[in-house]
Amino acid sequence: MLKKRAAFFREAFRKGNKNGSITPSSIFLCRKMISEINFSEARCIVELGPGEGAITREILKRMGPHTQLFLFEMNKDYVNEFLQFNDPRVHTINDSAEFVERYLKEHGIDKADYVISSLPLSLFPDELKDKILDESQKVLRPRGIYMQYMYFTDMAETFKQRFQNVKRNFVPFNIPPAFVYTCYK
Repeated sequence: MLKKRAAFFREAFRKGNKNGSITPSSIFLCRKMISEINFSEARCIVELGPGEGAITREILKRMGPHTQLFLFEMNKDYVNEFLQFNDPRVHTINDSAEFVERYLKEHGIDKADYVISSLPLSLFPDELKDKILDESQKVLRPRGIYMQYMYFTDMAETFKQRFQNVKRNFVPFNIPPAFVYTCYK
């Protein structure tokens, strides 16, 4: 585990603002990010920007045998070092989150039940941020849930423009402390 943390820290500094954090998510943040998932009924979960896979591993511990998990990670080093799973339910995709629908369709899936995002959206250009959020909202089934953690509250109105109901929680036990947005379609 120490090796993974050191590699994550090294990548964070190497990649600059393409990384949302300099440390992996705490267990408290991971648990909050998956707290709304009904694992017994979920058929498709999408994770955007899994990084070194802290949230991914918590999802895998609880995921049902018929659930498909799609991981979208742009950093090839993260994909190669952290996101290789010997599990046919997991699909690791080294491409942008703006193409979620295309990859789901390639796997015969129309809608996702949950989209879990660790992307540093506040750092993205507006056009890319809008594409990713629009795509996420589009692929969610009715009453699907989009979860996003952030270190600032600057995106609250953006989420409220796209989703019927938005709740915000604070997770103090993370470095840095984080806000978790739960957005209901």
